[in-house]
Amino acid sequence: MGKKVKIGIGICVGLLLAVILVVGGYVVYMQAHFYRIPDHTALAVENNREAVLETGHTYTAVTYNVGFGAYGPDYSFFMDTGEMKDGTKTQGIYGKAVSREDTEKNTSGSVRILNDLNADFMLLQEVDEDADRSYHLNQVSCLKESFPDYSSVFVNNFHTAYLLYPFSDPHGAVQAGLLNFSRYKAADAIRRSYPVDDSFITKFTDLDRCFSVMRFPVKDGKELVLVNSHMSAYDEGGKIRVQQLELLNSVMAEEYEAGNYVIVGGDFNHAMGEAVAEGFATEQKFPAWVSVLTSEELADGIRMVRAENELDVPTCRGADIPYIKGVNYTTVVDGFLVSANIRATAENIDADFAYSDHNPVKLTFELMD
Repeated sequence: MGKKVKIGIGICVGLLLAVILVVGGYVVYMQAHFYRIPDHTALAVENNREAVLETGHTYTAVTYNVGFGAYGPDYSFFMDTGEMKDGTKTQGIYGKAVSREDTEKNTSGSVRILNDLNADFMLLQEVDEDADRSYHLNQVSCLKESFPDYSSVFVNNFHTAYLLYPFSDPHGAVQAGLLNFSRYKAADAIRRSYPVDDSFITKFTDLDRCFSVMRFPVKDGKELVLVNSHMSAYDEGGKIRVQQLELLNSVMAEEYEAGNYVIVGGDFNHAMGEAVAEGFATEQKFPAWVSVLTSEELADGIRMVRAENELDVPTCRGADIPYIKGVNYTTVVDGFLVSANIRATAENIDADFAYSDHNPVKLTFELMD
């Protein structure tokens, strides 16, 4: 074997060992920072209010996934894939927001929408507390400062060490979660942990999925149990979402059977009924990530509040391509479930995906005697 060949082999072996050490070191780093938040974790209610709910009075609630301030109309996300009707495959580009300025603009835009809706309760998803993907804009603090007359409850559902992927625009380290606002007195709040995929790679990249359970006293001696939920996406075969729905159903059923009022709002990552799954004009094929949630799958005494304009205004757009109305696949994945002792109507708010890949949904409700 010639000297040059030996040198070449040595260089290749050295490079291979270097790659193994780097990858191995990164895996050790990720594993060292990995953890799951325990189920039934108590949550702090900040700036708690004094007003108490009553039966026979009209209240409003809003659910809104603000998309960590990244999703302007031109934005596409690296994890989202799709296919045009002509067979062209599509995939998003960005791993984080385009810029700090863009994050600030979209966060401010979401605040304006929420101000206009003027709801008694606000259930928000994908709110960053400290994250590379949103250039360390503390959206939790920004939103709290924007609504000083509300109490607030924050619950972490995404905590990760530095994610190097995608290599062209790394997602980075993230601390983010669900943020809740209320004008009424909360007795307490807890975090319930959803079942999640803990396979080796997925556990580092997926959210620590959960829902927050907040209890509000009602003057008739019962409680309003208000839940903010963000269920799994990217769940091939839907196995995890089935387990998550089983847990959510058990909580809703238990509270309703105890005589309480139950409202669940959030991003269900399911099309909210068969009608909206393919109810909107699009130039894309039906995506594989869409599962359908039907009323038959819900616990007894729980119903889905279908928005009166559900076939006119979608609440979620595909983020595999920038947004063009009538081109992207759109559907309704955001909304509310309520118990039978609540009278309620819903409206999908047409924000035209200006500041997020979601539109808000507003619930108007009355607790019945």
